[in-house]
Parts: sequence; structure tokens; C-alpha cells
Amino acid sequence: MPSAQLQREIEQYQTRTPKSKTLQEQATQYLPGGSSRGTSYFDPYPTFIDHAQGHYIHDVDGNSYLDFMINATSLIIGHAHPEVVEALQGQASRGTAFSGPTESQIRMAKILCDRIPSMDTVRFTNSGTEGTLNAIRVARAFTGKHKIAKFEGGYHGSHEYASVSVHPPAEKLDPRGPTAIPEFPGQPPSVGEDVIVLPYNDLEGTERIVREHRHQLACVIMEPVASSFGYLAADIGFLQGMRALTEELGILLIFDEVQSLRVAPGGAQDRFDVVPDITALGKIIGGGMPVGAFGGREDIMALYDPSEGGAVIGHAGTFNANPMTMVAGEITVNHLTPEVYKRFDRLGEMLREKLRAVFGELDVPAQVTGVGSLFGIHFTSDEITDYRSVIRGDRQMKKALFTGLLNEGILLQTGAAGALNTLTTEEDVDTLVNATRTVTQRIR
Repeated sequence: MPSAQLQREIEQYQTRTPKSKTLQEQATQYLPGGSSRGTSYFDPYPTFIDHAQGHYIHDVDGNSYLDFMINATSLIIGHAHPEVVEALQGQASRGTAFSGPTESQIRMAKILCDRIPSMDTVRFTNSGTEGTLNAIRVARAFTGKHKIAKFEGGYHGSHEYASVSVHPPAEKLDPRGPTAIPEFPGQPPSVGEDVIVLPYNDLEGTERIVREHRHQLACVIMEPVASSFGYLAADIGFLQGMRALTEELGILLIFDEVQSLRVAPGGAQDRFDVVPDITALGKIIGGGMPVGAFGGREDIMALYDPSEGGAVIGHAGTFNANPMTMVAGEITVNHLTPEVYKRFDRLGEMLREKLRAVFGELDVPAQVTGVGSLFGIHFTSDEITDYRSVIRGDRQMKKALFTGLLNEGILLQTGAAGALNTLTTEEDVDTLVNATRTVTQRIR
């Protein structure tokens, strides 16, 4: 795609957002690049938000956007939901955080353990990063082994052992298969030595590598719905094979369901009937507040039990299970009934099929991935199966689509992916589809 087409969309965006540009210039004086969060930054500068309500977000320049980013999928019942606002106001008047537990954490923990097949007990954190970090830590302690395995292109937060082969550039990829590639300069060589990288959706290749390292591997961590691949659901046979393989070899299987929890009441493991040993959570369970969690089999989680002599693994956190997060999360997940998930499935499939039809109508090579309320767009003629098939797509087209949709009053993730929420209607689906047609005609 000629860069001139992307440039025209950028220029139109700049015309619409002069106050955001000014705020970005101010922000760069105090924040590196004016940013504290990678997923909220994009060139030439991000949209600065003034307020949001329902499924619309409003910037400082007075522009409104139909929000399909929905804070990286986390606001599943929309912005500023009245019940959540009321609960937060009430809790704030009683105190926002204490040095002791509250009843609200028991209620929230019960909901999660009742819904999620793998979760006998659970501990709360303040981010999904902390959730996956502690899931890996307990796998190492439980098995007595130190190496872990992850999949090429898989994102599991920003801690050290997750920051391997997350966004490796195409020129660094070994054509023979995945290798451990550092995510930033100065990463200790030991990280690459202790993290084994696997090919997603390739059971034969994965099995060969896992068997080779079986005596050192504590766990395999994976997303059953790969967020970095446009919410690509893993093949059922692949998930079943991973479960059988890890059980046979005594390796713990960790599902990172920080985002995929929203595809069914008990997450992807519930939808696909493949139950891991440990699950990491985040996003929707906080009701818009900072949150993470990890949980699993009782015998594994017992290593965090501080009673009767102290925990094998210490786990502190000043704001873990704070009551603000717990009350907001409880209200949110209680809104997610089986009927809501059925509606998500119907609207999500409608959206994906209509987007495919638009690209077919315009004769633009594109793939639309996703499951349930999640979707992703890729400009490629190749089927999306793994990280390598994703990065072969036209990333300039993705940027142009993202920017063009902003100009049409629609917010997606910068990678041209997004999520529905409980307020999404068929009319909203058609709004996105029609805007995608309009923008694609401009940028093709």
C-alpha cells in the first residue's frame, strides 16, 4: 500500500485532534515519549480522552468514538456502568484499601472458582502480568524444575521470563522453527536459556521440543485464544494434544486467560472443554479497576497458603484484593449470564462474517479471526495459524485502517482488533462494517 494513503489519514487525524497534539507535547516533557502504556500510544500521537459513557469514548477535542477497544477488552459492560459507579462511590466512602481482608474478596473468589473449571482456589493481584508471573513461579516450585515453555508471538505480560520471542522481527526468525529471541537489549542470557519457544498450533513440532526438554520443564504457558494473533482460537485438537502431552510428562499446563475469559462463563477452557492446571486472569474481573489473579488445583495453590507455619512461596501486594476492585469486579461478572454469552457469540459471528464479505466485495486480501466477542483483521491472503502467518500481513494497511476508522469515529486496537461489550447492538456492528468499507476503499 503506498505510504501516501496512510499519510492522508494521518493528516486528517491531526486536523481533528489539535488539543491532543498539544497535550502530547506537554506529556513528552515528563514521560518518555509522553507515554506510560504501550498499547495506548500510536503515531503521530494518541488521542487524549476526556470522558466515556456506555460504549462511547470522547476526546479532549470533542470527538466521539464508538469504542471497540474498550480498554484492551476489559470493560465488558461498558464505561461508567451505573451499578459499578454506585458501588465504587459507596466503597470509597468506607475506605479504598485496608491492611486486612474484606468480605468482598470471598464473594469474588467464590464466583471465579465456581465458574472456571481449573480453579479450586485463587489469589488476587493488580495486573495480568502479576498473575502470569505467579503462575509460573508456583509451577517451578511445585515441580522442582526451572525451565518454562511459551509460544512464539505469545504475550504474557512484561516480566522477565515472559519477555522472550513476543514480537521478534521477521529477519530474526529462524526458518527452521522458533527460537528464544530477547525482547530488549541487556536481557540476561539465562532468560533465553531457560525459556523454550514453541510453534503455535503445531502439535507435532511442539511435542518434539517439549519431549526434548521434559526433564527441565516446569510448565507450558499459553493463551488458548491468542490475543496477539487477532484473537485466534487454537485448534481444538492442538489444545487437547497439549493437555495430554503435559499430563503424560508431568509438566504443568498454564492457560493465560487474561483476555479469553470473556469467551464463556468459565473462559476458553470452559468453551473448549480443555482444563489446565493453573489459570491466570485479569481485565474483565476488575470491572474497570486494576486487577489480576491466578488460581488452579488446590494442591498447587497450597504453596501460597500462609497458615500453619507460613507459605512455601510468599506473595504480598499492598493493593491485592482491594475492596474497590472486588466490588466493581463482582458487579461486572454477575452481569455476564449465559444469555449474554450467547448474544456475544451471535453478534461476534455476525461481525466477522460481514467484515469478510466487505473485503471479498472489494477484492482486498484479508482474513478475519476471532471467537465469541473478539475479532481481528489481517491484510493477507494466507490463513492465520500462528505468529509467522500474522507478521506476513500488510502492517501498513492495518495502520491505515486503524487511523481511518478513528477519522470515522470508531476506536479499535492499533493492531486492527477489538471486542464487543454488553451494549453493542446489531446497528453498532453495521456501523463498524460500513466504516470499514469506506476506509478500505480510501486506502486500498
